[in-house]
Amino acid sequence: MHLYEQIQHEILAASHIVITAHKSPDGDSVGSSLGLLHYIEKLGRKAFICHPDPAPDFLAWLDVTPILVMTEQPAVITEHFQKADLIFCLDYNATDRIGTDMQALLEAATCKKIMIDHHLNPQDFATITVSETEVCSTSQLICELIEQSGNITLLDETIGTPLYLGILTDTGTFRFSSVQPRTHELLGKLLAAGVKHHIVHENLNDTNTASRLRLQGYAMSEKLDIIEDYQVAIISMTAQELEKYKYQKGDLDLLANLALSIKGMKVAMVFSERDGIIKISFRSKGKENPVNILAAEHFNGGGHANASGGMSDLSMPDTLAKIKSLIPQYFKVGV
Repeated sequence: MHLYEQIQHEILAASHIVITAHKSPDGDSVGSSLGLLHYIEKLGRKAFICHPDPAPDFLAWLDVTPILVMTEQPAVITEHFQKADLIFCLDYNATDRIGTDMQALLEAATCKKIMIDHHLNPQDFATITVSETEVCSTSQLICELIEQSGNITLLDETIGTPLYLGILTDTGTFRFSSVQPRTHELLGKLLAAGVKHHIVHENLNDTNTASRLRLQGYAMSEKLDIIEDYQVAIISMTAQELEKYKYQKGDLDLLANLALSIKGMKVAMVFSERDGIIKISFRSKGKENPVNILAAEHFNGGGHANASGGMSDLSMPDTLAKIKSLIPQYFKVGV
C-alpha cells in the first residue's frame, strides 16, 4: 500500500482524530492543520485541532475557531488526547516542538501517530512518518495526501484556501529555492478548486497597523547594522524598544526578509528581546549560505538551510558580540 493510501486508511479507520502542530504557529502550521481538518471532515470523520498557543494576528481573517489552544483550554485538549485513536503531527520533527504540556500528552498517548513534515533530521516517534525535506511546506504535503490517496475531487475552496496560505507563507511568496515545479502544479489544482489567491494575498499583505509600520521603520532606520565584508544584515530590538512601538505578535515576522532584500545582502538576522530571552530569526540566500547549522550549534535552534530560528539567554550586547564573532566562521567574504 502506498504511504499516502496507508494514511487515508488510518483516517477512515479512526473515530477521534487529533491534529497537532508546533509552538509559535505560522502560516504553514495553521494552514496545513485547517486544510487537513476540513479534508478529514469531508471524509466523514471527526477531528480536532489542538495547538500549543494561538494563531498569530495576521491570520485572523481565516476562520481559526476550530483551533483549540493549550494555553486557553488545557482540560479540553487533555480529554481529546486521551480519547484520540489517531494523532497527526504536522510541521514539526520532534516532540519538544509542541511545548512541555502538549509534549507530555503526545508521548503518553498510545494510539497511532502520523508525522507529516518537511524539516531536517526528524525524530523517530511516529507510527507513520512522511518526511520530505526538499518540499517547501507541510501544506504542500497535505495537498499530496489528498491527490495521491485518490481524492482530488474532494478539494474545494474551504480545504484549499488554508493550504494555499501555508505554501505562500513558507515559500516567502514563492521566492525561496524550495519551490519546485510540483509546487506550482498543486497550486494550479488549488485555484481550479476555487481558491481565490488574490484574496489570500490581500488579507496577508494589507493588514499593517500604524504601530507595526513605525516599528519596522525604526528598526530599518536606527537598528540596521550591515557587516559589509560578509554581506550580513543584523537588526536588534530590545524589550524597551518593542514596548515603545507597541509590539504585537507578528510585527517582526517580515523584518528579516526586508533586511535580506537590501541589494547585495546574502544573510539577514533579527534579534528581539521577548519573554526574558533573545529570540533570533535567520534568513539567507543560496545553498552556499546556510543558517540552520549556525542556529543549531550556537543558538539552541535550527530549521531550514535558508530560514531558521534560535534563541539566546545572554544579554543583547553579549548576544550581538557572539554572533559577530561567529560570522567569519560560517560565511565567506563576498560570497
